[in-house]
Amino acid sequence: MKFLFTVQGEGRGHYTQALSLASILRRHGHEVVAVLVGKSDSRQIPPFFRNKIGSPIEEFDSPNFTSFYKQKRPNILLSMASNFSRPFVFRKSLLFMKEKIEEHRPDVVINFYEMVTGMAFGIYRFDKKMGVKMICIAHQYVLMNPNYRTTAEQDVKFYFLRMLSRITSNRAHKILALSFRDMPGSKDKRIVTVPPLLRPEVFQLAPVEGGYIHGYMLNAGYFEEVSKWHAKHPDTPLRFFWDKSDAEEVTNIDETFTLYRLNDELFLKSMAGCMAYATTSGFESLCEALYFQKPALMIPIHVEQEFNAYDASLSGVGIPGKKFNLNKLLEFIPDYRPDPNFRDWVHQAEERFVKEICE
Repeated sequence: MKFLFTVQGEGRGHYTQALSLASILRRHGHEVVAVLVGKSDSRQIPPFFRNKIGSPIEEFDSPNFTSFYKQKRPNILLSMASNFSRPFVFRKSLLFMKEKIEEHRPDVVINFYEMVTGMAFGIYRFDKKMGVKMICIAHQYVLMNPNYRTTAEQDVKFYFLRMLSRITSNRAHKILALSFRDMPGSKDKRIVTVPPLLRPEVFQLAPVEGGYIHGYMLNAGYFEEVSKWHAKHPDTPLRFFWDKSDAEEVTNIDETFTLYRLNDELFLKSMAGCMAYATTSGFESLCEALYFQKPALMIPIHVEQEFNAYDASLSGVGIPGKKFNLNKLLEFIPDYRPDPNFRDWVHQAEERFVKEICE
């Protein structure tokens, strides 16, 4: 079968999921003919993705979260206003999507939570006119599953996320909801619960307990916050990763605080060897932390990550926070109780994805 991937370019998780699925599909004799990445001015395609995906990559403009206040939390209202003010840009992106699907004529489009892709299927109806199916993959689709219970307060908080999930999965043939835990899906809503898509490199590393805190800052604005904590606790070694585009590969702040530009292999090795993990709550890295059984402090920076942190806490991944107060993480370590079934669940991923996508 011929597959075309469309990938939301915000954060790291959708990239690593695409890498994992491409590897699975190729092992079973299928082809990924192209990868279309929805980009924004504030994000770059990470080198590890360009080097490993093994298919031609093309970029197009896509809606994104807009950051404010020293590049920390993105503001949903500002993001919506910014994106709705660019209709001509996204009209061009819709036409680009149409052109590429007509050019490659894949059997299936795999959509990693990309909004333009869902909009294009709604407008151009590739499934009806060309027989091209769309299968959507993301953790956020768990919220659309009627078997996933949320409170009235959470329903209000996650309303925007549910709306976005519906847009990205418009006219989807099937929706694969990545989940920390197995649970029933919904046949009526075409939702199937599947394990996380962890990269093969995760399974090649044996976790050990080191003496440092491993960290990831999605936005460079958190550097000041982490630095202030470090100034008060210089004896606790920190190894943090960030995606600051103009930073050196390695920045040594002092003997116990080092910053690294995002590098997938180095990131995983650092994760496997740490004593705990501080993160801005991306789904993929929380899954890696749970697989390696590393306690996590989760600092969400937007509503998607608030949901990640909430759902992860149900599986014992870690504790939520509003800032990089690493004292809270250190105090949590003795109480860490991860889900003992998670590894077995992850190891079912290849079998389940092949069944749901290729059969």
